Amino acid sequence: MSQEAATMLTLSLLRHAKSSWKNPSLPDRERSLSTRGVADAPVMGRAMTERGIDPELVLCSSARRTVDTLALVLPELKVEPKVLYEDALYHASPAEMLDMLRGLQPGSRHVMIVGHNPEMQALALDLIGAGPKHMRDKLKEKFPTAGLAVINFTAGLWSSVDVNSGSLALFLTPKELRPDHSS
Repeated sequence: MSQEAATMLTLSLLRHAKSSWKNPSLPDRERSLSTRGVADAPVMGRAMTERGIDPELVLCSSARRTVDTLALVLPELKVEPKVLYEDALYHASPAEMLDMLRGLQPGSRHVMIVGHNPEMQALALDLIGAGPKHMRDKLKEKFPTAGLAVINFTAGLWSSVDVNSGSLALFLTPKELRPDHSS
């Protein structure tokens, strides 16, 4: 492993899969996944494995739709990351999520956050200072349900991660994986 690879950090941001609005009396935090969401989540998990996206630590919002999304993604991964369910991630601001990342102890080189929009998109846009323009433009336009942004940092410690310090390595949506998929 090169010295650069040894010191690089990777953050994967996974937005929860499509949720259901069938029961309007259900509190937002308790909404489950829709049929499409249940189909998309494992597809994204397989896509992560195919692309070598192997998080060591997952921080997941405690909302039902994020927990259910992660439960469908995890069996598709070739790794078994440590998972922490965080109430604070339920609609945490980009600044609060960045503070959570900066508070991580050294050890996990690849962290994934499973959360909600518009906060996930805002965090990604805040952190990205480089990367292919077409991917950055697509992310700026929309961060769809079950969308995945992978951001690399040259920082050696999470405490050093800052706004505009990351490079967008991948932005992937379920629609791209299934061209017949309606948005």
